[in-house]
Amino acid sequence: MGSFHFSLLFSLLLSSIFLSNLFVKCDHDEEDDLYQGINKYRLSLNLTSLTKNENANCFADEIADQFKNQPCTNSTGANTVPGTEPQFSNYPDLLNKCHLNISNTRDGAVMPACVPGLVPSIVLTNFTKSLYSDNLNDSKFTGIGIGSEDNWIVVVLTTNTPEGSFVPETYNGANLISRIGLIYCSMIFLVGNLFFL
Repeated sequence: MGSFHFSLLFSLLLSSIFLSNLFVKCDHDEEDDLYQGINKYRLSLNLTSLTKNENANCFADEIADQFKNQPCTNSTGANTVPGTEPQFSNYPDLLNKCHLNISNTRDGAVMPACVPGLVPSIVLTNFTKSLYSDNLNDSKFTGIGIGSEDNWIVVVLTTNTPEGSFVPETYNGANLISRIGLIYCSMIFLVGNLFFL
């Protein structure tokens, strides 16, 4: 009976360590710096702070990954006229990787910028002192996602409307909770059974 309690406690310990590591997120410093800088900029204009949107983060990462091999030129990054950014033939695939589709992203804004070395003050200036500032000054945007790759950083702005929320239409919170519970119980069962073999 004592070995059963030990294996159960050990299983619970391992499971809690495993699950707690799933929720640890390491952000890039340049992304955090830009997030804080953009919110300070918006507060100076008496606008509400933007909240982080994980789905927009995912999409920003996917877009940044597409830019990583493109050099910085006068026709890329914040110098581009909004709406004329390079188009990717695999755009639907990029949305799909983040469980998104065009119907819940069309009112958002995707803003890529290229800054050698991603120097924080220059990165922020590329968004607040460029054509992108029109989007940052717009109160319809309520959320933000940021992704970076090499010298590229991408900001994705979201709205609180269904057409710009970046919330997957098939999202089901109860389904997610049941999946985590299933994983947790499976881990306990697996580890517990290892001690009885």
